[in-house]
Parts: sequence; structure tokens; C-alpha cells
Amino acid sequence: MPDPIAFLNGKIVTASRAAVPVTDLAVVAGASVTEMIRTFRHVPFRLAEHVDRLFGSLELCGFPTEVDRQQLEDAVAEIVAHNSALIPKQHDLGIIIFVSAGQNLTYLGDAGRDVASQGTVCVHSFPLPFELWAEKQSTGQQLASVSIQPLPNDSVPPQAKHRNRIHWLRADKEARARFPTAASLLATPDGYITETAAGNFYFVKDRTIHTPPSAIVLGGISQMVMKEIAAHLGFDWQESAITFDDLAEANEAMTSSTTCCLLPVTKFNDQLIGGGTPGPVFQQLITAWSDLVGVDIVQQAALAAQERCG
Repeated sequence: MPDPIAFLNGKIVTASRAAVPVTDLAVVAGASVTEMIRTFRHVPFRLAEHVDRLFGSLELCGFPTEVDRQQLEDAVAEIVAHNSALIPKQHDLGIIIFVSAGQNLTYLGDAGRDVASQGTVCVHSFPLPFELWAEKQSTGQQLASVSIQPLPNDSVPPQAKHRNRIHWLRADKEARARFPTAASLLATPDGYITETAAGNFYFVKDRTIHTPPSAIVLGGISQMVMKEIAAHLGFDWQESAITFDDLAEANEAMTSSTTCCLLPVTKFNDQLIGGGTPGPVFQQLITAWSDLVGVDIVQQAALAAQERCG
């Protein structure tokens, strides 16, 4: 069977050769920006929007590494065409793009000054691990409050999608020390909910979908899709400050992300949301999303998970 391929610094290589040097600031300082796209029926979904956000992240973070947009998009197309043939027809791929800030001059010395701005530009893919979220899509997930706070906005803009994520690792570890399967839901020092490590957060009250303001969270591509679907279905959409106390009045809650699109939240800490089962608004939204992409999203995850795990 052929090996999967990847794109590394202008060239298509086998995925096993897509490596980051130890002098790269992605390794030395955790300094890289990234995007993850997924396919539906082996076609990348909202690729242009993801690449737009990647370039926005590069600008916000001030990275000197030069990136050619057309080269990136061509690389994605070639990788998907090749690597999709290596997975079952009914499965799909996740596609990662990342760009690092350059090389660490301390490691290179003065002789490396001319190449210090030449960071790593990489595109690679992986088979989507549906087994990680298939059950949660059907029964719901648990979120938990933690003591870890988001990075300060004046240090790292929340609108930049980056890989400086130690705070997220600590937050999820703290959440799972209390609730073994929970994910963390972060809040600002003022107590306003932001997001999870995987994506944007929402709660539903009556016919209104509430989500934190764009000034304090990463604007998700999946969030953009959800907003479009919500408008089509006649829901009101409100971006505003949300506290943990607001969740006591929620009819439903959910998160959105590239991989699983939409996951219901049925428990926050020890508190049930919506009676502890996925609610009708989630069902309407995920059905409309499935219609949009031509794939039954929940069924695909369930069947693929069963095939992968037996």
C-alpha cells in the first residue's frame, strides 16, 4: 500500500519525512500558528475560510515566515487526493496546516542570521478518529470549570489560532481530576465564559443561541457555519458576556469544532443541562449541518467508530 504524503517547505514528501528541526521556534518556543480542516466525502470543507484565518493568525502574531497561499491550497488538494485513497470510502480526513515563527538564532549562531526567519510550513493529514466523539454525539459530553484562565489578550490575541497550549493541557488535566471524561470550559478573571480547548461554546434559552463575544474567543469556522444554519432555522443569535450562573437557566448547551462539527453538552460540573440528554435544538442543528455537507454526521461517526474499534 502506498505511504501517505505531506507537504513540507515547498515539497511533497512521504508523511514520515515531514519533520520539524529541533532549532525551529515551533519546538523551542511553541511558536506556530495552525489550522485544521476536515473533509466530507473526501472533499475539504470551507478550505478558503480556514486559509483566510491562517493568514490572519500569521499577521496577528507577526511571524516572518513567508507563505504562498496558492501553494498551500494546491498542497491540500494533492494530499487529500492521495491520502483519501488510503482510507475507507465512508471515512474522512483531518488536514493540518501549520507555520512556525522561524529558527532559533541562539542555536544557529550569527552564521544562521540569514535563515532565522525561514520557519517550517507543513501540511499533513490523518484519518479522523470518530471513536473519540461518536458516543458523545449521541449521549452528550460533560464540561467542567477550572482554575486555569485563558492567556491574556494583550499577550496572545485570542483571534489567532496558535499552538501555545500548555494552559489547555493543564486545564483539561484539572477537569479530569474531578470528572474523568470531562473537558475544561475556561473563564476570564472576571468570570466570563470563553471556550473549550476544542472549540466554541453555546447555550440555548428559548429560541436564542447565546455564545461569548468575539473579542474574547477564537472565531471558529464551525461557529460561522452554525450561525448560518441557526439563521436559516429561525433561531436568534446573541454574542454577549456569559457566566457559569447563566447555565442554570439553559435549555441546552453545545460546542462546535472542525472535527465533530457539533457536540451536545448535557452536564456542567455536577449539574445536568436539558435533563441530561441531547435536546431538540441540537438535533435540528446537526440534521441541517448533515444536509449541508451531504453526510449524516452522527451516523458516520457511529459507524466509523464501530469499524475502527470492532
